[in-house]
Order: sequence, then structure tokens, then C-alpha cells
Amino acid sequence: MQELVKFIACSLVEHPDQVTVETEETEEAVTIQLHVASEDMGKVIGRQGRIAKAIRTLVKAATVKDEKPVFVEIG
Repeated sequence: MQELVKFIACSLVEHPDQVTVETEETEEAVTIQLHVASEDMGKVIGRQGRIAKAIRTLVKAATVKDEKPVFVEIG
């Protein structure tokens, strides 16, 4: 799932070399943390959060068969 989030983010930003994705897994859920350059933050979030919501929807659809829910945090 990390690769999917990184691919989407790198496609959106102007500085793809500064995109980092970290995964944190607990007993209850999996959290994917996406970090981009500060000037690219608006491109990843989008107007009224539409792009961020789309990224979260894609991840949720890709992990529907997993036991744990997967959350995406953008920072």
C-alpha cells in the first residue's frame, strides 16, 4: 500500500524526491503517513480536501479485504 500512496503523491507534486511514506501498524489499524514538501502540500490536499479524500478512498478500496482498517495521514 505504501507504493500506491507514494506513486500517487509523486505524480501530483513538483518535488517527487521529497515524498516520503511511512507505515505504522498497531493492533487495531494501519496508519500510512505521507510527507511532502511544504510548497507541494496544497497539491496533495487539493481544493476543499478533494484530492486527499480521493487518495484515502483509493487506499480504502485497495485494502477492503484486509482485517485492519487503513488510514492515510498527510503531513
